[in-house]
Amino acid sequence: MKDVKDLHLDNQKKISDLVKDFESIGGFMAQYIYRATKLLEKMIKDKECVKFISFPACIIATGIRGLIKDALKEKWFDIIITTCGTLDHDIGRTFERYYVGDFRLDDRELRKKNIHRLGSVLVPVKSYGIIIEEKMKEFLEDIYNEGKKELATYELCWEIGKRIDNENSLLYWAYKNKIPVIVPGITDGAVGYQIWLFSQKHPDFKINVLKDESLLNSIVWDAKRTGALIIGGGISKHHTIWWNQFKEGLDYAVYITTAIEYDGSLSGAMPREAISWKKIKENAKYEFVWGDATIILPLIFYTLKDKIKDQ
Repeated sequence: MKDVKDLHLDNQKKISDLVKDFESIGGFMAQYIYRATKLLEKMIKDKECVKFISFPACIIATGIRGLIKDALKEKWFDIIITTCGTLDHDIGRTFERYYVGDFRLDDRELRKKNIHRLGSVLVPVKSYGIIIEEKMKEFLEDIYNEGKKELATYELCWEIGKRIDNENSLLYWAYKNKIPVIVPGITDGAVGYQIWLFSQKHPDFKINVLKDESLLNSIVWDAKRTGALIIGGGISKHHTIWWNQFKEGLDYAVYITTAIEYDGSLSGAMPREAISWKKIKENAKYEFVWGDATIILPLIFYTLKDKIKDQ
C-alpha cells in the first residue's frame, strides 16, 4: 500500500507534476484522473491501436473545443464519433462568438434578447441558427456543384472542414489530417436541418449513413487493437462501443461522465457493464472518472502534451 501524501502550497508544480501527485493524495476522483491519464498515454503511444474519441456536442460550445482541436492536430486520435451539434458549434464559433454566462440567468429575459443558453454558455441567435444557415447554404451549394451528391457523414465533415479553412476549427483539422468524423444522428441539429432543407430543392442530394458504417466495419475488423476516450454518453458513446463488440471489445477504455448507473442508462453505465456485452474486452485496461469534463480534460490533456511531445 502507498502512503497518502500531502500537497503543499509552497511546492508549486506544473500540471503534469500535479496529476502525477494525484496518484497518492487519496480521496475521491484524483487518483482516477491520474490512472486515466496514464492509460491514455499508453493507448496513444500504441502504434498498433486504432484510437477513438467520442463526445457529445455540448463541450464544443465551451473552451474544451480548443483542446479537442489540438488533439486532432497532434493526431492523438484516429476517429471521432459525435453528434450533429458538434458541427453546429464548430461552425458557429468559427465565424461568430459565444459568451460566458451563468446557470442562474433568467431564460425568459434571454429569449427576449435573442440569446440561447447552453448551461453556463450564452449563444446569440446570430451565432447559431443564422450563421449556420448562411454557411451551410454556401457550403452545400459548393459541394453539390462539384458533383458530390451522396456523402457519408465523415465525407460531409471533411468537405465542411475544407471550406471552413480556419485552424481554430476542429473540422478543419479533421479534414487536414483525414480523421473521420462519424455523426450517426446527423439530422439532430442545425446542420442536419440545413441538409434536409437543401434536399427539398435538390432531391438527388443524399447523406449515406450506411457508408459510415462500412468505414467503421473496415476499421474495426482490420484493427489489431482499439481504444477509446469516451466523454459523456448518448449515441456517441454507444456507437463507439457498439462497433467494437465485433472484435470482442475495446482493448483500452477511459470513460469520463457525470451520469450515474443506477437508472440503467447507457450514459451512466460503467466499463464493467460493457464487458458483459463484449464491448470492452474482459482483460482490457480501463478507467472510469466521474466528474465534469471541463475540469478533468484540461488536467489530462495538458499532462498528455508533456508526455507525448517527443512521440
